[in-house]
Amino acid sequence: MKNKSWILLILFLIVLFGVGVYYYFTLTKNNNESNYEANRTSTNANNEENSSQEENAVAENQTSEEDKQKQEDQSNQNNNEVIEEKPKEQQYTEEQLSTFSTKIYSKDSARQNNIKITCNTLNNTTVKNGASFSFCDTVGKATSTKGYQEADVFDHNGNKTKGLGGGNCQVSSTLYNAVLAVSSLKVTERHEHSNDVPYVKDGKDAAVAYGSYDLKFVNNTGNDIKIKASTDGSSVTISINSIKPI
Repeated sequence: MKNKSWILLILFLIVLFGVGVYYYFTLTKNNNESNYEANRTSTNANNEENSSQEENAVAENQTSEEDKQKQEDQSNQNNNEVIEEKPKEQQYTEEQLSTFSTKIYSKDSARQNNIKITCNTLNNTTVKNGASFSFCDTVGKATSTKGYQEADVFDHNGNKTKGLGGGNCQVSSTLYNAVLAVSSLKVTERHEHSNDVPYVKDGKDAAVAYGSYDLKFVNNTGNDIKIKASTDGSSVTISINSIKPI
């Protein structure tokens, strides 16, 4: 009976030892597999991080190269803008060719007013080289809208009467004498008054009447010319200047 009990105890211990050995190897294997998976996961994560860093570095390098290229292009464009400067505008100077003055004998305010308006309109008129000048086309018709008033004029029979723009003929006659002083200005139309005028010598006047009498000349000086006209209430002065490039 005792022997049988010992045998059973020994068998129980053998079984218990076998179960212990089995569980030992099983836990060891599981731990190794867990470590392997953890190492593999860690390695993959590191590889992915390194790959991402490399891609970012490549992208940064590409961006840096693009920025560098843009800066070079901008620099080249700025250099071109500096090089491609606009040509300077031609500069001109004025040289007086002639000047002529006539005395205003009448103190009539309407006549003084008309002379002033006409001088202001005529002043700084430019006549191109080879072009024709017309006094009537430049000054226009004397109207009350422009501020002209009625003053003494001569009719066709030499009689003194009142008319808008009276006094304009003194301006045109002054211009005519300034033109005569420049040989290369060719007078193509000029009319004498129907009566004597006090401000110029006989045969040196130039009557004007819009639509009938005009003073015209052609500029053959080789340069553009500018007409300067002014009045101070006691005289009318007109100068002709040549416009020359510097």
